[in-house]
Amino acid sequence: MSRPVVVIPACTTLIEGYVFDAVGRNYTAAVAEVADCQPLLIPVGPGMSDIGSLLEVADAILLTGSRSNVAPEHYGEETPLMPDRLDPLRDALTLPLIRAAVERKTPLFAICRGFQELNVALGGSLHQAVYDVNGHKDHRPRYELPLDEMYGPVHEVSLRGKLRDWVGSDKLLVNSLHFQGIARLAEGLKPEAFAEDGLVEAARGPDDAAFCLGVQWHPEWGAKTSPASITLFRRFGEAAKGAAS
Repeated sequence: MSRPVVVIPACTTLIEGYVFDAVGRNYTAAVAEVADCQPLLIPVGPGMSDIGSLLEVADAILLTGSRSNVAPEHYGEETPLMPDRLDPLRDALTLPLIRAAVERKTPLFAICRGFQELNVALGGSLHQAVYDVNGHKDHRPRYELPLDEMYGPVHEVSLRGKLRDWVGSDKLLVNSLHFQGIARLAEGLKPEAFAEDGLVEAARGPDDAAFCLGVQWHPEWGAKTSPASITLFRRFGEAAKGAAS
């Protein structure tokens, strides 16, 4: 019996001057080994955003984190504060894909940049630099650390709603590393996790969706060892299997 297909849009990545479509191995491993689904990487670029074709193939969609940011033009701001950290080709694919997937109720799991894309696609806005917003802490990654330390737990979030029920706790220690963050949450999303400074760290989509969740942290790190991460990826996989049946 074939496994459900999880479509994963790639990022534009430069390696030694060559342009690659890339997805971190931790994401695909979590989909394959924890969600028990077949990851399918989708390139970005002109002629590669046939949303109808993608949704015919996708039993579910995973939106990954990235070093790039969603371009502010998509949420009503003209000037990017970090113009060297944009990926317009990914934006061109993911934003319409999200809107179509939510309308179609295709299971959707959005992580870090993916969470920000989910919010923007549905009409929300972002802080381009959370660390410069009065009252918010500095959530940026510390690139001088080894990866395992950089992606280790850094702060606690308070949970509510279905996310709290799924995780089985009111609090969760997370590895949340990001430059941007949620400013205005889209009307179609319900906040289900908050950082200690009040920043929305997770939100859930419509109640009638099989699975529509965005998280600001990185459950793909330790996906096979963290009980919360295991729970989220397994629920995502079950939703994908339901869509495939």
